[in-house]
Amino acid sequence: MKTLLLKNATVVTMDSKRRVLTNADVYIEDNLIRKIGKRITGKAADKTIDCTGKTVIPGFVQTHIHLCQTLFRGMAEEAELLVWLRERVWPLEAMHTPETLYTTALLGIAELVRSGTTCILDMGTVNHTSSVFEAVKSSGIRATVGNAMMDTGDGIPAGLKQETEWCIRTSMDLFKAWHNTVDQRIRYAFTPRFALSCSQELIRKAVYFAKENGVVIHTHASENYNETNIVKTLSGGKGNVEYLHSLGVLTNKTVLAHCVWLNDNEYNLLNSTGASVAHCPSSNLKLGSGIASTRRMKDAGINVTIGTDGAPCNNNLNVLTELRIAGLLARYKDITHILSSREVMELATVNGAKALGIANEVGSIEVGKHADVVVLNLNKPNTVPYRVEDVYSAIVYSAGAENVDTTIIDGKVVYNNGKVLTINETDVTASAMRFAKRFYDKVKKSKKG
Repeated sequence: MKTLLLKNATVVTMDSKRRVLTNADVYIEDNLIRKIGKRITGKAADKTIDCTGKTVIPGFVQTHIHLCQTLFRGMAEEAELLVWLRERVWPLEAMHTPETLYTTALLGIAELVRSGTTCILDMGTVNHTSSVFEAVKSSGIRATVGNAMMDTGDGIPAGLKQETEWCIRTSMDLFKAWHNTVDQRIRYAFTPRFALSCSQELIRKAVYFAKENGVVIHTHASENYNETNIVKTLSGGKGNVEYLHSLGVLTNKTVLAHCVWLNDNEYNLLNSTGASVAHCPSSNLKLGSGIASTRRMKDAGINVTIGTDGAPCNNNLNVLTELRIAGLLARYKDITHILSSREVMELATVNGAKALGIANEVGSIEVGKHADVVVLNLNKPNTVPYRVEDVYSAIVYSAGAENVDTTIIDGKVVYNNGKVLTINETDVTASAMRFAKRFYDKVKKSKKG
């Protein structure tokens, strides 16, 4: 049994009462939180971290990530969604090998844990997704990962468009190999990419197998105005979410990324089915897709979560930046119905855990839950002065990755004092630069040809 004590911290629990405890300790045995309170005594812990003057929060949960795209940072600039996909991102994804995919996943995970993310929902690419799982396993991050499904649509490279049965068979093989492995730290999701790249048969089959196995189904929806109009034409006038609902997609285990362009009925559908939305504000702004109405979603009873999306449309994976932008955009969208700082914090903690069906495991600091926690140092120039009474505001609007002191996942310290302990960042960044040049050179050559 390994034990860890976080001592003398301000603890932002995110429990049902949203308690903020001062001068409190968090005692961890193996991978679980066992005690929370002042001056925990008894058997000495194997390791004690003095958190005097620091803040302990639940690890952040991101519900829309593309680790396969981290290598493409800066390679798909200044384009709207459909052009961005067809002319830039899809051709790049089609070039991946198992080695490049493993490297891009590790690169992304290193950035994630440095900024306090402990749990993700990742949409892999079409091929070699086992490499993403291997990177998740070795890095220590908690992740639900799916193999992207694409069997139809315009502009899809030959290397990404696969037969319907191949998509299902590959997903089932990955599900059997990886779901609930490594002490349930790794899970599987069924991930048809989006309505324009998936036949009705593929979507229906993905829904069937996701429901049969009780796992998350994850897809993009209503991200872009042009995309939504094309879906409307193809579906006989249905909105994107309405179309997905007609195919059985919407359940309480569904996570839809974006949902910028919803009609009135679609807000009701998301509420009545219990589906969650992954809000990706930086991505939506960078691709010119629009601004999701998060306040309206929350008022409609929809579970809203957060994701940074992929590196080519953000261009970083820092959830603290994403929270700040989410809060600001909610105010811009409707100044009379803002999201409070606490509500913004909920997007990346309890709401994210609920969307993934693991709210009883992570998302808050409570006895019996997995020890996915982050130590923040808010005593830095960018966050001082702050008061404990305003700690949510300090985290959401002032804090950045530079305030993350320690990231703990499943009771293990994976990041501390500026160093990721589970990834050789020197080797990964060197490999990433080498592979990125290879990708970029291929793209230039193909354009000249």
